[in-house]
Amino acid sequence: MRSRNKYIFSLLCLLPCMAAAQTGDLVSRINGIIKGKKAQVGVAVILNGKDTVTVNNESRYPMMSVFKFHQALAVADSLQRNGQALDAEVFIKKEELKPDTYSPLRDKYPEGEISLSVGELLKYTLQQSDNNACDILFARSGGPEATDRYVRSLGAADFSIVATEDAMHQDLSLCYQNWSTPLEAAGLFQKLFTRNLFEKPYQEFLERTLVECETGKDRLVKPLQGTGAVTGHKTGTGDRNAKGQIIGLNDVGFVRLPDGRYYAIAVFIKDSEETPPATAQIIADISEAVYLYLAE
Repeated sequence: MRSRNKYIFSLLCLLPCMAAAQTGDLVSRINGIIKGKKAQVGVAVILNGKDTVTVNNESRYPMMSVFKFHQALAVADSLQRNGQALDAEVFIKKEELKPDTYSPLRDKYPEGEISLSVGELLKYTLQQSDNNACDILFARSGGPEATDRYVRSLGAADFSIVATEDAMHQDLSLCYQNWSTPLEAAGLFQKLFTRNLFEKPYQEFLERTLVECETGKDRLVKPLQGTGAVTGHKTGTGDRNAKGQIIGLNDVGFVRLPDGRYYAIAVFIKDSEETPPATAQIIADISEAVYLYLAE
């Protein structure tokens, strides 16, 4: 009996070592993908809410439009606290529709002077990454400071949100001040998709809207097509800095596999000297590596 107990104890001691060795294999695969790339790549994966894999997580990466996910969390919280529904309307003036930024909202309503629901604006920000819609929501929800404060109330610390989309457009250096580590961003997606952060209408709306994201088809979701995996994600894409580098090209999401297993994943790429398609392919290759690792 004593011998059997000793065997069981030894096996239990070995399990963490085995898990570490397995995740170490995933780290090696990711390092192989990014080796030689002319860019700084940071990765975080949270497997089934337990094992965590990170590569170059110690750096600060410009989030670009990924921060619209953080904003959406803060907006949902504000609506819930104030007893407002997602169909609460916002009047949009023409001058709020900036002409020199990415905005499907402005393209559809060039003259402004319209009312849209908060839910519609969130769809513009989360699904189409609309910059004007983002700043319209900031103007009515306390600005970047309120978003930063709310996300910190969730326990997040390794990030910063200080600038609006228009401010970043006017001064590209501000893009680097809206930053996050990959693990912090992945952790937020993990919280939304595995906890009930909000009451049902807001919770289900955010999850569904992220799953229906229309941007970044060449990034996290590219290798998952046809696998049955369900992915909710938010992308971010930056301009070029003074050195001609892509400031940031990112994708953060939550993936649920058909067998019930899941993972949160964040891939941030900053100061890339690769072409935009080649930079996006780095994200797709990492996404594929994580999926295949779990499929083995």
